Amino acid sequence: MDFIHWLPPDMTVKILMYLEDPSDLVRVSAVSSSWRRFVIANGLCKQLCLRMFPETSSFANVMEVKSMDELVMHSRNDLMEWNCLESEHRAYSFFAHGVTSFKRRDCISKAISASSTDNYPEESIDNTLEQHDRIEQRASYWSSKGESDPEVPESLTYKLSANLCVITEIHIQPFQAYFQFGFPIYSAKAVRFRMGYCKSPVELESGIMDKSYAGKSSDTEKYGWTYLSPTFPMSQENCLQKFELPKPVLCVGGYLQIELLGRVQRQEMDGFISYVQVVGRPLSPSFDTEHLDASGKFTLKYYPEYCMIPLRSPGEESSTPSRLRSFTTRLMQRGVRGWEQMILNTLLGTGTVLGEDESDDELVA
Repeated sequence: MDFIHWLPPDMTVKILMYLEDPSDLVRVSAVSSSWRRFVIANGLCKQLCLRMFPETSSFANVMEVKSMDELVMHSRNDLMEWNCLESEHRAYSFFAHGVTSFKRRDCISKAISASSTDNYPEESIDNTLEQHDRIEQRASYWSSKGESDPEVPESLTYKLSANLCVITEIHIQPFQAYFQFGFPIYSAKAVRFRMGYCKSPVELESGIMDKSYAGKSSDTEKYGWTYLSPTFPMSQENCLQKFELPKPVLCVGGYLQIELLGRVQRQEMDGFISYVQVVGRPLSPSFDTEHLDASGKFTLKYYPEYCMIPLRSPGEESSTPSRLRSFTTRLMQRGVRGWEQMILNTLLGTGTVLGEDESDDELVA
């Protein structure tokens, strides 16, 4: 008995949403044409993404980039159209797979600004991207100007390597002043992390925020933070300290800020960080975002050609046959069935595609 035909739709949706693995939901959509229609019509892949990463609620619409000169835009007003639902289903199917299976790497692209800098550029935030605390016989670290009140927080802001990144850990190494008596470690008492987007990215590109943005404008005016982590205590040790987030976080917008809360050392020159690393995975070039307005809504852009090719770290040789790229045009011409099978094959790790003569109603799972 096919329970989809016998049970009320809302009960069927509730049953299928117990599936937690994106590959299982793709298998469901590949069982038959009626099952596929149900999964697509009810947006189950989108619901799964929203459950796994609440940050996807900021996606107002989907843009399918089929080629450099061909964009297919789908807004909420169009979602009742079947071809729009199919396109959204494909996008979120690939997206769910992309955010749950990846190799971890450093996701920082560049340092943006610090709440204060003591001696610029010798002690700028750029030094925190260097893994060693000494470069060419000189110390490498970021130093704040310092505050008489040790409870005044400091912050470091970074641009990530993509507008969409899944972040799992942040690593921070405090600086030990080997050139001072007693070799003090200038560490914060605790750290906290924010992720989000820049409301005026043009300002950053023009170099307005270069040295230190203290006193120019508030973070509320510059950034929209969509995630705030718990507070993590820091150890007073000269080592790379790893702070694992309670669950992987989807950073929509590509900006991360580290808040340094409280300080142990009493003197005013006491905000030193040697090295910062953000661990996760950028989702480009398969996915990107386009900021719509200051309300924090985005367009999710996905590139079908790149979605078919497993993403890899820079320098890693591809194990995927180059002929997969040549399948792109043919699959797009053949419609949804070919896409469903390619997604399924990608998740299962096989390299075959649906034969030209196979029936649309044939069971494949």
